[in-house]
Amino acid sequence: MSRWAVLPAELDPRVRQLVVRLRRLKDHSGLSLRQLAARTEYSPKSWERYLGGRSLPPPQAVETLARIGGEDPTRWLALREVAAEAWGNRRGEAPAVATPGPEAAMPEATTPQQEILTAGSRTAAESLADGARSPTRSLRVALVAGTVALVLAVSSTVLLAVRLLGGAGGTAAPLAASAASAPASSSQSSPAYACRVERVDGRWYAGISPTRGAVLANGHAGPEVAEAQCLLRRAGISPGGIDGIFGPLTEAAVRRAQQRAGLVVDGIIGPHTWKALRR
Repeated sequence: MSRWAVLPAELDPRVRQLVVRLRRLKDHSGLSLRQLAARTEYSPKSWERYLGGRSLPPPQAVETLARIGGEDPTRWLALREVAAEAWGNRRGEAPAVATPGPEAAMPEATTPQQEILTAGSRTAAESLADGARSPTRSLRVALVAGTVALVLAVSSTVLLAVRLLGGAGGTAAPLAASAASAPASSSQSSPAYACRVERVDGRWYAGISPTRGAVLANGHAGPEVAEAQCLLRRAGISPGGIDGIFGPLTEAAVRRAQQRAGLVVDGIIGPHTWKALRR
């Protein structure tokens, strides 16, 4: 059993889960880092970075280690996909550095309309400058410019309507506020998905997704997750809300269902877990 170094405190929990499981798999194989490198395409230094949480292992490395340990690579690749999303989000966060201009010492009072126009113009100009450096951003520049134009048009229309109605009786603001709060309250009270559970050809379906092989893990979201949540609730195991988000409550419910069905308890929904949920 290897004595592993403590993982970095800032490591995302989804990445930490992948690294800890890969460490256990490596210890179970009984191979040293040098022996593991000899059986794969990656050097001992690379494996040291992967198992130390300093670098995200590529899919080929995860699949190879899973096969060496006698495990099904599908579940491990699903864990790696979830970790890759968290890793990409962490890498994509870059602190903004403000460089004060000559005008910073003398702030000028502006109206809300001028602030909207100034922010929109600056955003469009910066996006166009970025697009000139990278051709792949041309579509993004067009979307940003269109969004800015739409925001400016809507804000101008709203301001004009408020001024006109305000002069007539001063009732526009309460009406607008009540109209804006109504959709928000209704969207919060109504569930995102509705379970319509029925049995078809000897299998249970909730009417959201007919999948029987999608691999789902903590961090995934979509109709497949909502389908699994409905089937878990039908089986008497509460996954929390039927919101289509694979969170801690859904993972705990999946583990209980796997334990009840005599499956490998890993909290990941694969073909075997779907079969247990639908029968």
